[in-house]
Amino acid sequence: MDISQFLALMEDIAPPGLAEEWDLGRIGLVVEGDRDIERISCALDATPAVLREAVGSGSDMLVVHHTPLWTPVTSVAGALASLLRPVLSSGMHIYVIHSNLDHAPGGINDALAKLLRMENVQPLSLGVVGDCPLSPGDIAGILDCPVVTWGNPDLPGRLALAGGSAFSPDLISEAARKGARAFLSADLKHSVARESPLPLLEATHYALESPGMRALAERMGWTYIDDPPVVRTWNPTSSGND
Repeated sequence: MDISQFLALMEDIAPPGLAEEWDLGRIGLVVEGDRDIERISCALDATPAVLREAVGSGSDMLVVHHTPLWTPVTSVAGALASLLRPVLSSGMHIYVIHSNLDHAPGGINDALAKLLRMENVQPLSLGVVGDCPLSPGDIAGILDCPVVTWGNPDLPGRLALAGGSAFSPDLISEAARKGARAFLSADLKHSVARESPLPLLEATHYALESPGMRALAERMGWTYIDDPPVVRTWNPTSSGND
């Protein structure tokens, strides 16, 4: 398909109007290549490893959740030049589908709720709330990442979740009003944890958002490129003479 057909398809999946105001200008076609689009790869982040694999596989398009261009670009040098050089020389396009996919039906949060086998799911202003049959340990196992709990989550039970960095006091309060017993997201601030009316579960950003991108790739017949961060959990060790 040509690029105009692809853009129309993507805007049907997650209309740009669903994006948060701060995200406007950071979604859509952020790197324009010079190819018609047949082979499509998909990933959460446009990391060097992801770009090498996408370019090496002959992909015409890479669809990512997080833009590689967060801030306005005044020069293409250093790390940014190194990142983009193989993309530009290959003619591959990069398309970003970010907060509009968070809000879209079947997007990041719906995919996460499905993965966690939630039922009676209802939308929040960002994320969803529903009945989760899993314990915190079960959730950690399914997400394949460490999960830190703040407070004592009453799970299995009604769980609110939002992929990415969504531990905002307003959103947690909204979830509490809708009957949530706990709230799952990533990148928790200490002050938010201390003031939360709900117990919190903190997972990694990658573990909460990559299932949605993987599900999108599977639905569309694209190749998903997995590139999780290296995360280790260190427990305290005893010191002194025993």
